[in-house]
Amino acid sequence: MAKKDKGARTRLLVLVATGISSFVTPFMSSSINIALPAIGRELMLDAVSLGWVASASLLSSAMLLLPFGRVADIYGRRGLFAAGLLLYFLASLWAGLAQSGPSLLGARVFQGVAGAMIFSTGLAILTAAYPAEKAGWSLGINTACTYLGLSLGPFLGGILTRYLGWRAVFGINLPFSIGALALAGFIPKCEPGGVNRGGFDFVGSVVYAGAVLSLMFGLTRLPESYAFILTLAGIAGMVAFLFWELRSPSPIFNLSLFRHNQVFAFSNLAALINYSATAAVGLLLSLYLQYVKGLDAETAGMILVGQPVVMAVFSPIAGRLSDRIEPRVIASIGMATTAMGLLLFIFLTADTGLVLVIAGLLLVGFGFALFSAPNTNAVMGVVARKDYGIGSATLGTMRLLGQMLSLGLATMLLRIFVGRTRLGPQSQPGLVRVLRPAFILFSLLCTAGVFASLARGKSLLSKH
Repeated sequence: MAKKDKGARTRLLVLVATGISSFVTPFMSSSINIALPAIGRELMLDAVSLGWVASASLLSSAMLLLPFGRVADIYGRRGLFAAGLLLYFLASLWAGLAQSGPSLLGARVFQGVAGAMIFSTGLAILTAAYPAEKAGWSLGINTACTYLGLSLGPFLGGILTRYLGWRAVFGINLPFSIGALALAGFIPKCEPGGVNRGGFDFVGSVVYAGAVLSLMFGLTRLPESYAFILTLAGIAGMVAFLFWELRSPSPIFNLSLFRHNQVFAFSNLAALINYSATAAVGLLLSLYLQYVKGLDAETAGMILVGQPVVMAVFSPIAGRLSDRIEPRVIASIGMATTAMGLLLFIFLTADTGLVLVIAGLLLVGFGFALFSAPNTNAVMGVVARKDYGIGSATLGTMRLLGQMLSLGLATMLLRIFVGRTRLGPQSQPGLVRVLRPAFILFSLLCTAGVFASLARGKSLLSKH
């Protein structure tokens, strides 16, 4: 009985530690969207630079998540998880003290590096700690923590920005990072399932990171002529990376999981599409509400909070359902619901009532809740325990690449319709013109995601 109680306590500590880490990073991403106008005013940044403040951490995370996933499988997950939390604390402190745009961007890059260390290990630690019959429940709780961070980000970020300044948005991350770091010390050194020993693919890691960097820089600088070259170079680099991984004895991206596992392949594709279609919603609507509708940061945050609140409420329910009902069905319904919410934003103008904005956010939030936890359950349920790190990192990479592409497309449209000028009343027409092409594109992406979600077939979870 004592051993059973100790195991239960360990699982609880794992759940809390990974839950806090899953809370902190989305809290940062959603709260900084609200703080962007204040950051732009103080540090004199234009719309494109503000787009980079939002996306710099995503870029560095996307570049490093797969390599860190492999490092975690070779050397152990707990140490990398703890190191990521410590680095996140230091980077948040740096960001809060930054006195210039380049300094803030540097801090955001290191926040992304830390995020990659956390993302590549958190889900693997959590999935290894819980038995298969409770996987959906634990992942649902973890997903709810993510959406709780997204929920409180706009609300608290707006209040902090209005009354204490944008630097407080970074400062509030410090106690959470330290708390999760303290709890990480109680996670067993040898996680259940063991570690996957083997070599590290340095060449593949460099090629992959270079391809992601080139692709993101190219997207955000379109339609400049050199941007097309960078974008094509990024795509070519991705193709070269995939060919290299097929020959690598110790790949950081296990293509055999894609070639021989239809559920894994299409579930990851669905995640990539979903995040590509939704990640820029907060950025675009924050600028719309504050610059076009004239709302202060606190009020804008209270409106944007609707989407992640719905996510936080319904994610555990969706995760639990995916333990009993085929995840493909729930996730596909969620993707279709998200597409309907994105469609509403196509009709936004300077005179649109806030009811339409709120309705769209609630629909997107509900759809995302139905999609995310079941999709994660489907992915991790078909991965062998020795590959939990790679499985977790692959799914996290799909998420970060999707978020990066979404923000890259949004930054590209801001560059085209608003330009490299400081945002102000004169920016209203350009910001409104950005919305329609952005949300038409995102709606089409999400609709395509429904078919990717359906195409995965039945997961192994449904056969147990």
